[in-house]
Amino acid sequence: MKYEIRYKPAFAAIFVTLSPGESMTAEAGAMTSMDAQLSMKTKFSGGFFSGLLKKFFGGESLFVNVFTNQTKRTLNLVLTQSAIGDIGCIELRGEREICFQPGAYIAHSPGVKMSVQWAGFKSWLSGEGLFKLKLKGNGQVFFGAYGGITKKRINGEFIVDTSHLVAYEPGIKMNIGMAGGLIGSVTSGEGLINRLSGEGEIYLQSRSIGGLVKYLRPKVF
Repeated sequence: MKYEIRYKPAFAAIFVTLSPGESMTAEAGAMTSMDAQLSMKTKFSGGFFSGLLKKFFGGESLFVNVFTNQTKRTLNLVLTQSAIGDIGCIELRGEREICFQPGAYIAHSPGVKMSVQWAGFKSWLSGEGLFKLKLKGNGQVFFGAYGGITKKRINGEFIVDTSHLVAYEPGIKMNIGMAGGLIGSVTSGEGLINRLSGEGEIYLQSRSIGGLVKYLRPKVF
C-alpha cells in the first residue's frame, strides 16, 4: 500500500494506492472518492459490542468500511475527515499501542487491531467520552485534527487544555483539574485542563471545536 497526504495543513486528504489483494479500513463516511472497481464491505467497528460502545459513549461511528482491491491492477482511494485541519499517520511496530480521542480516528491498514476501552469519568468530565479507542499491531493508522497537529514526547507532567489532546500512548495518565484556583479558572477563561503524567508520545491539535462552538453560539442565536 502506498499513500500520500495532500492539501496539508488546513484541508488534508489521504490519497491511497492499493495494489492487487490489498485493503484499507476506514471510519464510516471517510471516503471522498474511489475507483469503481474497489469493493467495499461495511462491518461493526471492532465487533458488535465494541461498535456500540464507540457509537454511544465514545463519539465514534458504529461502523467501519473495508475497501479491498480484488482486481489485478492498482486502484485509488481518497479519504478525509469532517473537520477542517491536518491529517497525520502513526506507524505502529512491535505491537505498539495508541489511543485516540473521539472523532480523531480516520483509517488503518491491515495488521492493526481496533478495540474500545474504559477511559474513566475523568475523561468524561473533560468532554472526551467514557471510552477511548485503542489501536495496536503493525501497520499505519491515520488520524485527523481540527487545525494543525503537534507531536510531543513527555516525561513527567504536562498540561493540555481540554479538547486539544488528539492521541496519546496508553502509558500516559490523564487527570482533570482547574487551570488555577476556582476564581482564577473562571476569570481566566481556561476552565478545566488535562494534567497528563507519565512517559510517551502525545499528539495535540491547535484548535478546539468546542471553542469554536462557544465563540459562534452568541453570534448565531
